[in-house]
Order: sequence, then C-alpha cells, then structure tokens
Amino acid sequence: MRRLPMTKIGDLRLIGACDWSIQKMSEVEAIRVGKNIGLDGVQISLGTLTNNMHLRQASIQQQYKDACSEYGMSIGGIAIGEMNNIPYKSDPRAEQWVWDSIDVAKRMNVNVVLLAFFHNGDLKNDKKGTQETIQRLKKVSKKAEDHGVILGIESWLSAEEHMEIINDVGSPNVQVYYDVANSNKMGYNIYDEIRWLGKKHICELHAKENGYLLGQGKINFEEVKKAIDDIGYEGWIHIEGAVPENADMFDSYVLNNKYIRSVLK
Repeated sequence: MRRLPMTKIGDLRLIGACDWSIQKMSEVEAIRVGKNIGLDGVQISLGTLTNNMHLRQASIQQQYKDACSEYGMSIGGIAIGEMNNIPYKSDPRAEQWVWDSIDVAKRMNVNVVLLAFFHNGDLKNDKKGTQETIQRLKKVSKKAEDHGVILGIESWLSAEEHMEIINDVGSPNVQVYYDVANSNKMGYNIYDEIRWLGKKHICELHAKENGYLLGQGKINFEEVKKAIDDIGYEGWIHIEGAVPENADMFDSYVLNNKYIRSVLK
C-alpha cells in the first residue's frame, strides 16, 4: 500500500467537500462520490456517536486509505461534527474525541482537524463555556504541536473573539477554521476578517452557501479570492452546503466544483 500524500497547508489550493454535504457522512463511499464530482479530496468525519467515532479504528482508516488509492483521491481533513451535539466545553466524551483525533490525523497524513462549535457546543456569549474550552485546548495543544496537527475552531464567533481564544491558548496549532457563509450570516465582514486573521491563523476554509449554488448566493467569491490571495493562503478549500431547494446534490456539486475552480484559477 503506497503512502497517502501529505496534504500540507502551503502546497497549493485543493478543492474538496465535506462528507456530510455530499450525503456520505462517515462513509467510505464519500471518496468515490467525491472522485465522480471531480474533487481533489474529501473532508471526512471522525465518526458519529452511533458508530463511536469509528475512524479511530485502524480497520476503518485502512478502508479510507484503500479508497483513496483506488480513486486517486486525498483525505482533505478530518472533522468532528458530533461536537455540535456533544459539546467540547462540557462533555468529557468530546474532549477524548479531540485527543484521539490527533492520533488519527497523524496516521492518515492529515494536517487539520475541524472542531465544530455550533448548536449545543455554541460558544457565542458563553463566557464560562469559552473559558473551559480554552483550558481544554491548552491541555491538548501540546500533543497537536508534537504531531504536527492543527486544531481548527469553527464557530459563530467573530475574528476578534476567535483570536481571544487562540491567544489565551497560546499554541500555533490552534487556529480558525473559516466558514464564509457562517460568518457572513453573523454580519461579519468576511473579506476584512480573512485579511485580519491572515494565513497564520486560518487553517482552512469552507466555501459555503445556504440554499444557493456557489456564486449565486450571498457570498462574493471573487472577493474571497482577493482576500485569500492577499494573505497568501494555499491549502484546502472545502465546499459545504450550496444545494438549492429541491436540487440534486450531485449535479449541484459538479457545478459548485466547476465554479470555485474557475474563480480560483
């Protein structure tokens, strides 16, 4: 079995999609679907509560590696979406998942683990939860540094609020996972935020729309490109959402992939 290519931030801009957005959350089948869409790779889930974060199992990891070899694809990142239901700020299970995800990422040659902070895990206006999150990230960040893995915070927080957490944690391996649609929904100036955070603090991006194809909704991706050009961002950009009501997912993602590549060329 050949070694999977290490998808290092800085190699180039690669286009992927979230496994949950292509209707294959926590399924190896996501790799084949991603290939058929025309993606470079897929951001895969560590797992679900139901399957006990099954990517922690060597046998599941091997299935993904085999699929990547078969289809010429890459694992574009790992995400722990279940943290939206089982919050990192209060549940020891989520804390263990993050700890274990670093080992998984290392074994799968993945650089970034997305930590989701929505729904039950929301940190907005939760001072106590934010402080507990900082303490937990402090404990795990040394391991992340030792393994060369970035923990990316995706949340409803502003760039400034994210930086307060990052500065308090004090680790270069805790960064922002920037989602343009989420931040735009909160009323933040996403183009300014991307420039303000810079390459140093943005580990990856979601190219997302809610209810629209990319390029047909609320996000000006030409301006996003200018912003990421300005900061010198090179890395994975994963498509999320961006399926109009009653539209076919696969057809939508073929169009989304074609569009975002045309913008980034």
